[in-house]
Amino acid sequence: MKKLLLILILTTASLFVKAQQINRFNPDTIRTIVIDSLVDIRSHKLNAQDFIDAVLADTGFYQAFQNMKKFGFTAENRIFTYDNKNKVNGRIYRKILHSNAAGKHKIEYIAKKDSGDVYKKNGKYQLYTVEMFDFIFMNAYNSDFTKGDALPGSGGKNESYKSKLKTLIFTPGRKVSGIPFISSKTEIFSGDMRQYYYYEFARGKYLDTIPVYRFKVRCKPSTSDSDTMIKEMTTIFDERTFQILGRYIDMKFSNMFFDFNVQMNIELNNFQGEPLPTKITYQGNWNIPFHKEERASFLIVHKDYKKE
Repeated sequence: MKKLLLILILTTASLFVKAQQINRFNPDTIRTIVIDSLVDIRSHKLNAQDFIDAVLADTGFYQAFQNMKKFGFTAENRIFTYDNKNKVNGRIYRKILHSNAAGKHKIEYIAKKDSGDVYKKNGKYQLYTVEMFDFIFMNAYNSDFTKGDALPGSGGKNESYKSKLKTLIFTPGRKVSGIPFISSKTEIFSGDMRQYYYYEFARGKYLDTIPVYRFKVRCKPSTSDSDTMIKEMTTIFDERTFQILGRYIDMKFSNMFFDFNVQMNIELNNFQGEPLPTKITYQGNWNIPFHKEERASFLIVHKDYKKE
């Protein structure tokens, strides 16, 4: 079970990326934002603690995924898996129409195509990374955000593992107990961890029209790799409401037990006054002894939201 816990947590992690022979999706919140200037937050009557408190207290980012239950939408998902030379060895494509009319979730596959080394002989995915992200984000099975048939093997202790994974994704900055050697390193705003980070602030436009603050937490150059797990966390706030609209997180760690390196980005937008996820990107590899190394990248796009 300890091995399973480590595998589930490391679906948000990966080995240090080597020279790549193809372009992977490069998740970066900043790409959708035009930065105007660095901000003297004192002139805006703000300080670093205001942003930290907002990040730690926020529930709206997770609620955006819960809001999907009220809408019909189209999901377009692309997944690539890689061999140890970073050549693509598996491709998954799904275009899915989701309907939640009358509170009942329905899925219609508009397109579905797989190629390469995707499945095991028993029909399960080759990579735990793909299986867990399928479970959490792609909704091919029951997800945390919609009701449907349960994923085989879910429930019981798996709920605890899923809870830890959700904490890392949706409420970063909190301590995640039960992850060997790195539990306290996720608590980046604690007194012990703050010494390793710089805080940076900027203003800009998100999706060309929405005025935003960008709050970036990044490791100081002098910080040892072993002192931190989260190397950068960028959060985008709507300047008018302080609502979180985007989050980019970069996590890396290496020791004799495991190596991982992941970059992940989640972006939201408002539809009929409610925040909803529009893009999720992930790339990374991870490796633990006596287990097959996993390398994957994802691009998940949600569009055409319609309230039902």
